[in-house]
Amino acid sequence: MKAGIIGMGTVGRAAALAAMQRGSANELVLVNRHSELSEAVALDLGYGGPLSASSRVTAGTYDDLGGAGVVVITAGVNEKHGGATDRTDSAGRLRLLQSNAKVMHEVVPRLIEAEPEAVIVVATDPPDVLADMVRDLAPSAKVLSTGTWLDSLRFRTQLAKAFHINPRSIQADVLGEHGTSELFHWSAASVAGVPVSDVVAAQRIDEAAFRTRVEDDVRFANIKIIEGLGASQYGIGIVIARIIEAVLRDERIVVPVGSYHGGYGATFSLPSILGASGVEGVIEPRLDSAEQETLRRSIAKLKQATHSGEIKSAPAAIIEPERAASKATTSIDRKHRPSAQAIFQEPHAGSSAS
Repeated sequence: MKAGIIGMGTVGRAAALAAMQRGSANELVLVNRHSELSEAVALDLGYGGPLSASSRVTAGTYDDLGGAGVVVITAGVNEKHGGATDRTDSAGRLRLLQSNAKVMHEVVPRLIEAEPEAVIVVATDPPDVLADMVRDLAPSAKVLSTGTWLDSLRFRTQLAKAFHINPRSIQADVLGEHGTSELFHWSAASVAGVPVSDVVAAQRIDEAAFRTRVEDDVRFANIKIIEGLGASQYGIGIVIARIIEAVLRDERIVVPVGSYHGGYGATFSLPSILGASGVEGVIEPRLDSAEQETLRRSIAKLKQATHSGEIKSAPAAIIEPERAASKATTSIDRKHRPSAQAIFQEPHAGSSAS
């Protein structure tokens, strides 16, 4: 089981460390534009190999990615250096789009030439829009973004902190964009099956103020980390390692990662079945009316960035799905919605989950 990571910046290094410690792959190949950096990282990590899980970490070129089941792209400008650390800026990570689009044009053709069958995971910010760009550059590739999985873990952690319990006992997801327009799926958030709203009421917490505080702590967690550390890296590194495992082991776990939804013309996160082919299906969640509106705006913002390349605020108007909807189209706009547990959508042909 072989995996690759392209880009040895802070996120790439954190992902390599997490993957080695977890034993996410039997072989982990590190690729960087400047080979001396990837060689140094592989050498340094290798010295910890005797105390780690059974991963062999090597530095290599794109050719060495041949045979990899999954390759993660982390290369690019980060939030601090790209000017995406203003809490009042609604564009957020989308400020990095133009700079990191150039990186995708450099990386993806070489990756596809080396290993066209690999699942490609886009972790570079903004991951959802860049995943769409990767699809354009490699139409037959299996592409997904790290999406809102890290945001969801932050959401659960903040809830656990407030309730003084283990975050593993909490189920709570963030959906839509990995960015400022993301949707906090409060209506389905629960503690051991008990709705979070009931837990909040039982503890006599002001729910409106509580929600605002939690959302701000999650939405701007990256900026707080950057202010103290320079870059958000360890949390996403662990998420990347877990994605590598799920793909190489064909686990078919359900997690909020980004995949392309043809009816909306954009990549965004919904609960997704993650296995050997990347995103192999989507389980559509039940949303209340306010959540539907928030998700529509999030999709609109991503779609606007994807198709125009301009960074603007999402329009207030509701975005209707395109008529040329495929099997992967979500039914956010349906008036009569079936139970979420009854909806298993197949991935869109030729898309990030083909």
